Amino acid sequence: MNKTFQINAIGQVKLIKDKCVIELDSNYSSGLTQIEGFSHLQIIWWAHLTDEPPNRETLIAEKLFKKAPDRVGIFGTRAPSRPNPIMISTIKVEKIDVKNGIIHTPFIDSEPGSPILDIKPYFPMERVKKCYVPEWFKHWPEWAEEVMSFNWQNEINFD
Repeated sequence: MNKTFQINAIGQVKLIKDKCVIELDSNYSSGLTQIEGFSHLQIIWWAHLTDEPPNRETLIAEKLFKKAPDRVGIFGTRAPSRPNPIMISTIKVEKIDVKNGIIHTPFIDSEPGSPILDIKPYFPMERVKKCYVPEWFKHWPEWAEEVMSFNWQNEINFD
């Protein structure tokens, strides 16, 4: 099953005066019409900095997390090295400039220049009441609002 798909970026992540923004190409700005009422959005983006053939062959993450098993299958992680480096982030919306196609957010876990593939509204019905994770993840934040203050240096091997 070797299929080829065409995906076109609709914009990119930028830093403007140390603030995170998602800037859409002008021909996609009208797609933001009436999106202002959503407090959070799901951003699908391409991990372009890791899009190299060896990274696309990575199926095992070696000691990615300090408190996890030494080897974790790539589909049990959110690591950007994977067969298709498609990432998803739920962001808080600070402000949306529909006319100019700019979404302001306090944080997105991507790099400046990351291509944006799609934007979807976050719906509260996507929450799961009885969600569970492996033991080595149980001490991680349960809510998005806690993520920025969590000490990630104690969790992820950044080397």
